[in-house]
Amino acid sequence: MSRSICILILTILTTVCSIAQVEINVDISRSGTPMKPVWAWFGYDEPNYTYMKDGKKLLSELAALSPVPVYVRTHSLLVSGDGEAALKWGSTNAYTEDANGNPVYNWAIIDSIFDTYIQRGMKPLAQIGFMPEALSTHPQPYRHHWKPGDPYTDIVTGWAYPPKDYNKWAALVYAWVKHSVDRYGPKEVASWYWELWNEANGLYWKGTREEFFKLYDYTADALKRALPAARIGGMNVAGTAGENAQQWMRAFIEHCLNGTNAVTGRKGAPLDAILFHAKGSPKLANGHVRMNMGRQLSDIETGFKIVASYPQLKNIPIIVGESDPEGCAACGMATNPENAYRNGTMYSSYTAASFAREYLLADLYHVNFTGAVSWSFEFEDQPWFYGFRDLATNGVDKPVLNVFRMFGMMNGNRIPVESSQYYDLRTAVDSSLRGFYRDIYALACKEKHSSTLLVWNYHDDDVKADTTKVELSWSKIPAMKALLTQYRIDDHHSNAYALWQSMGSPAQPTAAQIRALERAGELCLFGSPAYQSVKNGVLKVNVDLPAQAVSFLKLEW
Repeated sequence: MSRSICILILTILTTVCSIAQVEINVDISRSGTPMKPVWAWFGYDEPNYTYMKDGKKLLSELAALSPVPVYVRTHSLLVSGDGEAALKWGSTNAYTEDANGNPVYNWAIIDSIFDTYIQRGMKPLAQIGFMPEALSTHPQPYRHHWKPGDPYTDIVTGWAYPPKDYNKWAALVYAWVKHSVDRYGPKEVASWYWELWNEANGLYWKGTREEFFKLYDYTADALKRALPAARIGGMNVAGTAGENAQQWMRAFIEHCLNGTNAVTGRKGAPLDAILFHAKGSPKLANGHVRMNMGRQLSDIETGFKIVASYPQLKNIPIIVGESDPEGCAACGMATNPENAYRNGTMYSSYTAASFAREYLLADLYHVNFTGAVSWSFEFEDQPWFYGFRDLATNGVDKPVLNVFRMFGMMNGNRIPVESSQYYDLRTAVDSSLRGFYRDIYALACKEKHSSTLLVWNYHDDDVKADTTKVELSWSKIPAMKALLTQYRIDDHHSNAYALWQSMGSPAQPTAAQIRALERAGELCLFGSPAYQSVKNGVLKVNVDLPAQAVSFLKLEW
């Protein structure tokens, strides 16, 4: 059978399965676990976007949508340069040396970055890196000028090398942390997380494994001397499910637990959190985008398994330092057409469906899943809807940002959901969500007088499919009626991209068009809130859910 016929059969079967009604049931009386806002973590490569116009606007929106402080991670906080913002590049010039080789510290740009977070009630996941030019063992070339389409390895320059003087590096870390304590207070800084470097098992580190562990020892020692209550972790490996990453991660844990500390000579090094990365892998398949959520989930499962295998790490916070559908936020559709998922509703439904499985994996391995950093922010002064992995474009929110607004309204305890058509966790991890039916599934929460439900219609293959009829049923509601409020992300709701396309995809929208796009980017009500009758503790709602759409429903009684 030819590949084209197989794709045709897949499309037909998907459509057939979408016609039948799907039932989703939520039992309010079921016990649950606290709905930890693991989604309230974001990150990006370009630190200098933080304090720019659209950067500040987006950070304000992220802070406003979350019921808890949002943590923010960014690269290049110690990179040398003039603070110019560019793709895959950033600098603060925090460290230089005078003519005699003495350190010169300048915190102005770092302060402008962290001030932006603190003013909004956010907290840094402060990345200690990368290597200042004056400290690098291989300083030239240093400043890169990467652009989409260039080899990714072009970003790796002098900032990726070990220090020529570990004591000077430690003095820099100590000075930075002391400055932070002086500026923000010890209680505030103690509430942050600190971590060293990024993906040391990959392109970002040009030293050996032993040199990285030595750098970690010097870094952690300096941090704790400046503020004993400060929290540090590692090591943000890339490709966690791969053999190389697993070797690095286990070696790092073993070093922190049992290795000889390069500074003190004693056993072990501070380890207050475990961090690793998880990425999917979209491809083009017969003219459409095919996602691979299973690959991202496999990275997460591997990381959870490794941590769970060490009794000494029971209850240690686990942070997925980058958790995304793929690996290059700054690679747009023009150079990487498989990234076409980023502007529309597929990114939204993928995000909802993947976070649901991340919660289930944490339940399965009984780990302290604390956060998953969505490596998606904004790219200042770039073409409209260029296909970057971002949450907003030119100050206009993309559909995916509204999923996080929905998450932000889910409080209380997370309770089980039953669906008649979904991919179980084992299938999702091992084979992804690409079989002959769509994933119609949900996250549910309950509080004393309310319940929330996030429901999606997802499939890895971005092919046309009929709208699915979904019957949502809540049971054991302790009331005679309940107020139902619905929100929706689809082609007609909470979707600035669809509106932009209907405008003719203008490269330079007018002021009136921009205002309309901004309104379209907001989370949109689906109908008007209305009271529904509860019969014998049961309330049923019928929803027509288009492919790749996400709905949010809240019941109050």
